[in-house]
Amino acid sequence: MGEHYSKKELGKDMYQFFIEDENAAEDFVTIEGSDVNHIKNVLRMKPGEKIRVCTRNGQNYFCSISDITESFVRADILEKEAESTELPCRIYLFQGLPKNDKMELIIQKAVELGVYEIIPVAMKNCVVKLDAKKAAAKTARWQGIAESAAKQSKRSLIPKVSEPVSYKEAVAYAMKLDQKLVPYENERGMAATREAVEAVRPGESIGIFIGPEGGFAPEEIEAVKGEMKLISLGSRILRTETAGFTTLAILMYHIETSCLEKSN
Repeated sequence: MGEHYSKKELGKDMYQFFIEDENAAEDFVTIEGSDVNHIKNVLRMKPGEKIRVCTRNGQNYFCSISDITESFVRADILEKEAESTELPCRIYLFQGLPKNDKMELIIQKAVELGVYEIIPVAMKNCVVKLDAKKAAAKTARWQGIAESAAKQSKRSLIPKVSEPVSYKEAVAYAMKLDQKLVPYENERGMAATREAVEAVRPGESIGIFIGPEGGFAPEEIEAVKGEMKLISLGSRILRTETAGFTTLAILMYHIETSCLEKSN
């Protein structure tokens, strides 16, 4: 890894690709699968061009393409990036299944905002009903959207999109997390929201529950009262996709600024 490149050169304009952990050697990485065609025939990249490569466990490399074949791309490691682009908290988005293609937008933007895992949840007021076959096909498509968004936003890992679960299963999963937040349209008062957000500390796991278009059913809220923190997002009623983005943005700001203050 002889030649040194500035962070400006090894920067945000670089294309990014993900590889399996075993495809990273000491001095080079190997890219396989659909990315080979993308590099070779879509981007028309050539040996010598610089790329950013991340392993599934979050190791980041700045690389220079050395060889392009029909089945793999080899790139020499120029520099190992110490800094991760990941938040120091793992945020789990429990999203009530929305109508139409809204889930695709939600996944794309949630990944950009730093979510760690997205769990689609079948709630009482969900209009969409997915059988096992449809759920598997949808999940595969959603995972592809998460990967594309992770590449575009220079994430160090690809967030997982789980197959849809029941509300009961989602609550049981969330109980293992450190913090649980439920934006609820009938909850009023931003003081409690500020208190709940400020209680989040770097390193914690956070669950966010977002209702579908029809909102939470009363019994769904009753089931988590005392176990999760009900918060308000203001005096206006937000759409299901807006509520998730807003909560993620608030948390991202708090977590990033907390880390900045700690480092100073």
